Amino acid sequence: MKIWSVSFLATAVAVALSSNAIACTGLIVGKEASSDGSIMIARNEDFSVNNWNKYLKYRPAQDNQEGDWQLGNGLIVPMPKHFFAYSAIPDWDADTVNRDGKFYEERGINEHNVAISATTSAEINDKVAKVDPLIDNGVIEAIIPTLILPQAENAKQAVELLGHYIETYGAGEGNSLYIADTNEAWLFEIGSGHHWIAVKVPDDSYAMIANGLRVHGVNLANKEVLHSKDIFEFVEQNKLLDNADEKSFNFAKAFGVIGDEYNIDREWLGQKILTPSLHQQSRMTQYPLFMKPDTKISVENVAEVLSATYKDTVLEGKSKRPIRVERQLESHIIQLRPEMPEELQGIIWQSFGVLPESVLVPLYSTLQDYPKAYQVGDDNYSDDSAYWQFRSLTALASTNPDKYLPVLKATWDKEETQLYKQVAHLDKTLTDMYKVDKQAALNMAADYSYGQLKRTLDMATELRYKMITDLTKSTEKKYSEEEFKKIVNL
Repeated sequence: MKIWSVSFLATAVAVALSSNAIACTGLIVGKEASSDGSIMIARNEDFSVNNWNKYLKYRPAQDNQEGDWQLGNGLIVPMPKHFFAYSAIPDWDADTVNRDGKFYEERGINEHNVAISATTSAEINDKVAKVDPLIDNGVIEAIIPTLILPQAENAKQAVELLGHYIETYGAGEGNSLYIADTNEAWLFEIGSGHHWIAVKVPDDSYAMIANGLRVHGVNLANKEVLHSKDIFEFVEQNKLLDNADEKSFNFAKAFGVIGDEYNIDREWLGQKILTPSLHQQSRMTQYPLFMKPDTKISVENVAEVLSATYKDTVLEGKSKRPIRVERQLESHIIQLRPEMPEELQGIIWQSFGVLPESVLVPLYSTLQDYPKAYQVGDDNYSDDSAYWQFRSLTALASTNPDKYLPVLKATWDKEETQLYKQVAHLDKTLTDMYKVDKQAALNMAADYSYGQLKRTLDMATELRYKMITDLTKSTEKKYSEEEFKKIVNL
């Protein structure tokens, strides 16, 4: 979740003072918890307003000269000798921050199949803010993918590298983010200016994340728990916990704000959807960090969670913050599939606008070019912008939601079902082709994704035309037969 963007700074100053500035909802799925053995990290990117364009970008590998690396928010670190290639989805105005347009890149997969989704913003508590305050020009959401994806060769290295930057240069925000490769996934949380923790998600489980720090009940000595230096001593010395326990450490309570309905309602909802057999009370102070699903989780199931509201639950009409909100800019479900050939292991299911009224398009990692419509436009409506074609559907549907929202959902659900089937079939074809002609297989995957971006955009445009036509017709006055004859004979 972004709290501000350069072109929106004036408004964001006011917005950041409200809880609505804290946004995004995410999910991490272990490989044994998924239906196809893939690891998944997924998130809705929410903002404080409904209209904020995003671009699809591919960042090629490059060699760098020695010197300073300016990240765009004031953070300056030594320039690495080499950047790995990676994909990104920056803000439309990112080039106003730095010349490379690398700001709020949000998610991506690099050439080593390391994936990041960053972030779900999290509030830190007043007590820790006084003893280890957030750092101006420190590590923030807007630069995390840009900073880590060009450098990391595996997920654990990415965790350690990000931790190094936070301890060395400080963090400017509390955050949760997700880091994965084809072998493992990590939940990484930032709790203060210099303290962080990361926990490997069990292979047979998932983690549901809203906007509160989530890590609790972990053993700091466990090799699958990484953290900042002397974190336990820091907590004890500053009395951040009444009874700090290294073997059952509550990072979320020590550094964050627990029990906020804005967050725990969504955590409860996600776990209710994926593990309905466990009847948990709503609005508990903390929910389990990891949970096993009742049935293996598919991409479709993840999309269901990211589209969810409280309809037909005990919180219907009570909770003010569902998972599906109209402030969604884009949603992504990143899959890392160890059984596929290396260059084809990563795939991003990408949507624009509000997920239930949009479509998840499969983007293979071999895709390095995108239709122009996905790289143009700003925060004003444009026929040329893919973001706006998808986002405008929700805007039009809001004029008569009972009529139009079900139509959009049914249309895109049908389309996504076909895409799931196509990808399953295509994966088999690509795997066989890869053995015979590697480059042909890589090209086919890229061409398929490019084609689906264009085709689904055409579908969105056609839907918009039909909705505008229908809306216009709906404003016609109902005339008597006599009145109508007079009108047509004028």
